[in-house]
Amino acid sequence: MQQPLVDAGAQASILAWFDARGRSLPFRGSRDPYAILVSEVMAQQTQISRVAEHWVTFMAAFPTIASLADASTSDVLRAWRGLGYNRRALNLHRAARAVVDEYGGRVPSSLEALLGLPGIGPYTARAVAALAFGQAVGPVDTNVRRVLGRMTGRGGARELQAIADAAVPARRPADWTHALMDLGATLCRPAAPRCGECPVRSSCATVGAGPSAAPSAKRLPPFPLTSRWLRGRILDRLRDLPSDGWWPVDGPIGTHQRPAVEAAVARMEVEGLLERRDDREDLVRLAT
Repeated sequence: MQQPLVDAGAQASILAWFDARGRSLPFRGSRDPYAILVSEVMAQQTQISRVAEHWVTFMAAFPTIASLADASTSDVLRAWRGLGYNRRALNLHRAARAVVDEYGGRVPSSLEALLGLPGIGPYTARAVAALAFGQAVGPVDTNVRRVLGRMTGRGGARELQAIADAAVPARRPADWTHALMDLGATLCRPAAPRCGECPVRSSCATVGAGPSAAPSAKRLPPFPLTSRWLRGRILDRLRDLPSDGWWPVDGPIGTHQRPAVEAAVARMEVEGLLERRDDREDLVRLAT
């Protein structure tokens, strides 16, 4: 029988480290699948410190999945302010409506059903399955990919996903998920790994080898930062409007001239972030 790449000793060492050094975050005290779904969607491409603050206020605004499903798109986008990547808010809103319509307001527990929700990919589906339902599946985010890649010396995305799923201890899948994330965020860091403090340094395949030892992952093309800034400013202007207010697309924003602003507005309309007034295409507001 082949020896597992992450054995019981490594599991025990990582969990013991987590028990002593794991981060205390507000959403970790919840086992409500909806609350966990919200936190995991927020955590996509956002620093966990920002997620912690915004999760509390968002959950106060929409304490149940039914309340989120019933909310207007504009209210959800306003509540999302400060988190960025606003399409995640739309996806979360759509997922809430799908859960209410298709599952009677109860977040489904199966991985297949979770993957069928709007905007829910392999990582988020596995995170909810592990954290909310105790399933032995391994969510792989950037931190987990780096930790498992360095521990095992493996680098392929499919291979690391298989390793992650096989490494989950049956008794503590939620704690294990948090432990790997915390290990990657605090010790097994990209540029300056603190190998001397790592609980599995004695069995790590790349210990002491430095940042270059991290397996290479497929990188997405860089996001056009200026476009992201412009979209954020447009949404901020729309969020500041009263509920029945409209904003005129009538001039530059920052260094972006009107054609660039109009192009951004057109794209955001297609994505469902905003809408135009029927009788005045130059007037827009948050999608309702």
